[in-house]
Amino acid sequence: MAARSETHSASSSDGDDGGPGQSAGPGGPVDELLLAALLDGMDAALCAFDAEGVVTHWNREAERMLGWTQEEAVGRQGLAGWAVRAADAEEIEGQLLGAMRAPGRHVHEVALLTKDGGRVLVRIQSCGVTGADGRAKGVYCAFSEVHAQIDLERSIALSEALLEDAAWGVVLVDADLRPTVVNTHAARAFRVPARAAMLGRPLGELLDQGMEELEGALQHVLGEGAPPAPAEFWVTLRGPGKGESGGRRDGAERTEEAESARRRCWRSGFLRLSSPLAEEPVPLGVAWLFQDVTAHKEEERAAARLRFRDSRLHRAARAAAECADAMEAARLHLEFALAGFADHALLDLAADPGPEPAPTRDTSLDALPSRAVRLVRAAQTPAAERGRMPFIEPGTASGIPVAYPDGHPALQAYQRCTSVRASGGGTGSDAQDAQEWARARKWPQGTLHGLCTVLRCRGRSLGIVTFLRDAGRRPFDRADADHAEQVTAHVAAAVDLALALRGGAGQR
Repeated sequence: MAARSETHSASSSDGDDGGPGQSAGPGGPVDELLLAALLDGMDAALCAFDAEGVVTHWNREAERMLGWTQEEAVGRQGLAGWAVRAADAEEIEGQLLGAMRAPGRHVHEVALLTKDGGRVLVRIQSCGVTGADGRAKGVYCAFSEVHAQIDLERSIALSEALLEDAAWGVVLVDADLRPTVVNTHAARAFRVPARAAMLGRPLGELLDQGMEELEGALQHVLGEGAPPAPAEFWVTLRGPGKGESGGRRDGAERTEEAESARRRCWRSGFLRLSSPLAEEPVPLGVAWLFQDVTAHKEEERAAARLRFRDSRLHRAARAAAECADAMEAARLHLEFALAGFADHALLDLAADPGPEPAPTRDTSLDALPSRAVRLVRAAQTPAAERGRMPFIEPGTASGIPVAYPDGHPALQAYQRCTSVRASGGGTGSDAQDAQEWARARKWPQGTLHGLCTVLRCRGRSLGIVTFLRDAGRRPFDRADADHAEQVTAHVAAAVDLALALRGGAGQR
């Protein structure tokens, strides 16, 4: 390929006029060939003028955009009459050639003519070229269609907006799944002091739970591409949560609230990033966009749980209405309540409740007088404890009380006339400690959480209903206590009817 025929005129290559494409020294021909290859391989259209305004360079992108070949363009004096309208030529050429006398880069938007007579609005960046002696030798002009330039600027502006002002978290991870770019919203979501604190760190250093699932999703996107719809991930952040400070009632509740504060649900979308400069798609990483939807998901779950529990209460009430035996109706209420709520339910009735305490002006729980009470196991569901029958069959006829120790949650609930929650096996305890905790409270093996509610009917305390959860479940919360009190109200009405039919009302 001859350099002259491809990129420049004879006047710019054979010696002394010093145009922008001139080469000096023994390596001149090689330099000319290299320059021709570089110019023709550019994505932007490029032309150059010497000091007299003669076109010396015209690359293939300029040929594609305007239709004028290199042979037709190189060597022409200016652009008038062929690349620009004659009426506009003086102004446009003055702007372009003026770059030789002004430092820096200059940007103009002009309308150029195509070979078939059309007009193309382009954005031209021009820059002067000086020789070794400091004199102006010519000017280079790179231009592209305005709409293409606007598309590029729009893409850059979108990227900057996502990484600065977006209301979603944006994290770019490389092929090793390490964050390389993080926006401000994402840094706040991860609770790191600055965006730079996340860069280059494995996600395992930032997340306590949910890391494997998230990394699996990123690996899938790298291998298969973007998923068709957003995904929702539950993760637990490392470090203390915001809800961990403040006055708490005990260590177990403080741990539960801290865990809840650090557990978040992120609705996530993924995009695989590939290099636009490679012949084949080469993955550069993954763009991960996410939004915190924890509050919304918790509201959805609470609403679904409430609908389910109301449905169970309704079905239990209808089934209990068909029971001929009132105690059977009480047991039926407990069985219906277990689904999705607890693993065991115990019904203990007071053997000798004694007279009710007189009301006082002080309504605090601690102000209520303490009364000794004997609780007799009336029913339990399920009937067998992990395949083993209870040591004493439930029933009140014998009057033998359950050997609850002093301070037992069931006794506290009866004495204080309120619900009492208890959890064993705190953080760091082993299975043996949890088993001993349940055994000391006369609860089934494997129990880790208990909720005791008092049976109240017609102004009297008739006993206690205890709901128990195994280690695989979360501790009882305030919403669980409210539901348990609703169930207990139905059970108390059935128990009171059973006692009345058996003459229990006269004994009380």
